[in-house]
Amino acid sequence: SHRRGPRADMVPEIAAAVGFVSGLLRTRGCVSEQQLQIFSGALREALTEHYKHHWFPEKPFKGSGYRCIRINQRMDPIISKAAGQIGLSLPQLFQLLPRELTLWVDPFEVSYRIGEDGSICVLYEATKPHPAASCHGGMLTCKNQMMLGRASPSKSYIMTVSS
Repeated sequence: SHRRGPRADMVPEIAAAVGFVSGLLRTRGCVSEQQLQIFSGALREALTEHYKHHWFPEKPFKGSGYRCIRINQRMDPIISKAAGQIGLSLPQLFQLLPRELTLWVDPFEVSYRIGEDGSICVLYEATKPHPAASCHGGMLTCKNQMMLGRASPSKSYIMTVSS
């Protein structure tokens, strides 16, 4: 199954997206490593299936909206389904993950934004269509950004608490 030419598989991009979401769950320490492994596997499979006919390396932004993973007062169904495999409920997910998260998974680039007006951080970038080894391609560039986003609850959250 080794195709030559430009890479048509989605492996590194999906790995970056899955690693990022798992990492967010891991930072809260409520989910065991074993659960995280099951979650990661389920999420990887779900995304691979979801993106199968919506991946165009020659036009990386085609289908971007379809591939985008989104949390905004509603949990992305793909995340909640994978979380269901390890028994995490929706309320638990909303506690563990940012209230507002957008994750763009496109050929050669995976990026995310926390909060509606947060800055966009790149998680994975394949500089050339043929990276020899991009083992550090998935490094988190914006750890502090994430912590900042965490520290200030969104307006709507403050409203619900005080009402």
